[in-house]
Amino acid sequence: MTKKTTIDFEALLEKVNADFPTYQVLDQDGNVVNPDLMPELSDEELVELMTRMVWSRVLHQRSTALNRQGRLGFYAPTAGQEASQLASHFAFEKEDVLLPGYRDVPQLIQHGLPLKEAFLWSRGHVAGNLYPEELKALPPQIIIGAQYVQAAGVALGLKKRNKKNVVFTYTGDGGSSQGDFYEAINIAGAYKANAVFYIQNNGFAISTPRDKQTSAETLAQKAVAAGIPGIQVDGMDPLAVYAVSKLARDWSIAGNGPVLIETLTYRYGPHTLSGDDPTRYRSKEMDDEWELKDPLIRFRKYLEAKGLWSESKEEAVIEQAKEDIKEAIAEADRVPKQKVSDFLKNMFEVQPQTIKEQIEFYEAKESK
Repeated sequence: MTKKTTIDFEALLEKVNADFPTYQVLDQDGNVVNPDLMPELSDEELVELMTRMVWSRVLHQRSTALNRQGRLGFYAPTAGQEASQLASHFAFEKEDVLLPGYRDVPQLIQHGLPLKEAFLWSRGHVAGNLYPEELKALPPQIIIGAQYVQAAGVALGLKKRNKKNVVFTYTGDGGSSQGDFYEAINIAGAYKANAVFYIQNNGFAISTPRDKQTSAETLAQKAVAAGIPGIQVDGMDPLAVYAVSKLARDWSIAGNGPVLIETLTYRYGPHTLSGDDPTRYRSKEMDDEWELKDPLIRFRKYLEAKGLWSESKEEAVIEQAKEDIKEAIAEADRVPKQKVSDFLKNMFEVQPQTIKEQIEFYEAKESK
């Protein structure tokens, strides 16, 4: 007789979901709960990080208002994700290459994109996509997850040229359900490319909750299939996000290959300001729970306890941010509006006769 073999699938499932803890340094009251993960940041660096996060919150508030006034086009809210975005970016160098998604404009600005160009990009103006060579970044990707494939390619290029820099890129929890996501981490892992991949898990892909997208207990564990490290971190904790990001960057540039980081975060506003209504799929209780974890409140408490932050200092940052935004939107307003002839000129490097004729037609029309 053939001996019957049984497989304990429950035990297998426990093994699959094991060993993916959520790393944290500060609790929501600003207390240090994991000193072993505490990053080595000077007082000046801690203040600079908080300054960038506050500046980003003001940018979100003003961008929302400008959108409602019709002075901005596409806008994806960022409030709540300041630690996930700015603390991760803080761990990288200017020569590292940033490939952002459409919600990642704050990182792009900190990486060197003038605010005026960020506003022009929101308006769909070609000038918002013309980057100087010294800016190591690509414009925000609208196609969900496509920046991951681009990042894998750029990372392979860095490795081939023996560059001691990395590519870092972001997508949301919905992006981790895309085919581009799997293809990118797989090929980057196979060739040990210099890359750090972020999943900003804010709980919802527009209105689809994370638990409806995948049976995986964490999104970080998706790294296992690609043979690369996967780490889950409290995305509302700037010190934990920075610490994990710095370790991931060091690991990657040492030739060990890419890292996948899942940040558990929350967007306080809608998915975008293009008609999404979060009250249809998120409860007030959920919003209230996450507002208690606000990264600015948490970090503020920590810095105030160290004597590094105050209400007056924060007010100064807020006022400076408002001035910067006011000046940048005025500069964007002064940029000549696009014309049909401009669009046609940008279509081909070598223009076919049919396009030349259309350019001549529209230029004559536009000059009247």
